[in-house]
Order: sequence, then structure tokens, then C-alpha cells
Amino acid sequence: MRRLLPMLVLFLMPAGLALAALPVGKAVPDFSAKGSDGKEYRLADYRGKFVVLQWYNRDCPFIHKHYDSGNMQKLQETYGKKGVIWFEIASSAPGTQGYLTAEEAQANRGKSGTRSLATLLDPDGNIGHLYGAKTTPHIFIIDPKGVLIYQGAIDDHNSTDAEDILNSKNYVAAALDEALAGKPVTVASTRPYGCSVKYR
Repeated sequence: MRRLLPMLVLFLMPAGLALAALPVGKAVPDFSAKGSDGKEYRLADYRGKFVVLQWYNRDCPFIHKHYDSGNMQKLQETYGKKGVIWFEIASSAPGTQGYLTAEEAQANRGKSGTRSLATLLDPDGNIGHLYGAKTTPHIFIIDPKGVLIYQGAIDDHNSTDAEDILNSKNYVAAALDEALAGKPVTVASTRPYGCSVKYR
């Protein structure tokens, strides 16, 4: 029975949590995806810039925490002005929580007030599995050379309460500030928190 327990735990674990995230310090795989605006986006086209990939599910309470408070939009806008490219990625499969058609995702961009460059549609979960995205939000930061320099949680407060934001250490802001200043990222990998990505 003891030998079967690890396999049983893995079987019961949500699909997103069984994935292994890409290792920090390695070159990231290229991908292309259609945005909610109908445009095709290819990661390689943004080589030479810092890129943030942020997994998104509009129905997730952890996403609501950071969007309803304006915290995520503030990050997106602040670093967008510094030349950072920010993508939201929706990997919820059809029929699952957070799934959006292109039209729904585009309308949601206006409603949420996002400042990301685009919302990329990944209903088959190909990009999510490629990167090992586990939760919404799960954040990956890529440097101008195409190397992963941070992956994990947005901050150190695993809760859905927006009041916790003020007392949290924002890992994403810290990593971007250090990287933009030419410094190594002090905290390069953390455990992501949020809703599990709703893969097929």
C-alpha cells in the first residue's frame, strides 16, 4: 500500500499540478498563439526584450484578487512603460472554468482593464504544458536572450484577500527591477499559488 500511495496521490492531483515548470536559467521554447484580437503572436519576435507570461482564468478568485484591486494592471502598466512585453495566457479547455472564446476574451480585456499586450488563447493547453504552468496566476519572466529568469508566484501571500497585497513581497516586481538594472534575480523560483490551470 505504501508503494501505491505516491502513484495514487499523483493520480488524484489536478492535471496542472502534476506538471514540472521549466527550469530557471535555461532557454525557453518558442511558441506561437493567436490572440483574442485575432493576431498571431510568436515569442521569438520579442527577442531582445523582457517578456512576462502570466497564466489567466477570469473566474479564478486569485485572479480576481489581483485584477479587481488593480494590482495586476499596475504591474503591467509600470513595466510596460519600461519596455517589458506582458502576455496573459488562457489555457482553460472548452467546457472548463475560465474558458474564453476569442470574442469573450477580447470583451473581457476591456472589462478587466488589463494593460497586457495581448491575451493569448491556448485552449488545447499546448503552451501551458510546454512551460509547465500550474496555476492562475503562474508567472514566467524571460530575459532579452530568451532565458527564463523567474517562474512562480506573483507574491508571497497565498490568499484571495486583496487586503493582503499591501503586506506582500511582490516577487515579479522584484525580479523585473533587478533584471532591468542588470543585476541577477535574487529570488528566481517560487511555488506558484492560485487555481489549477483547467487543462483537458
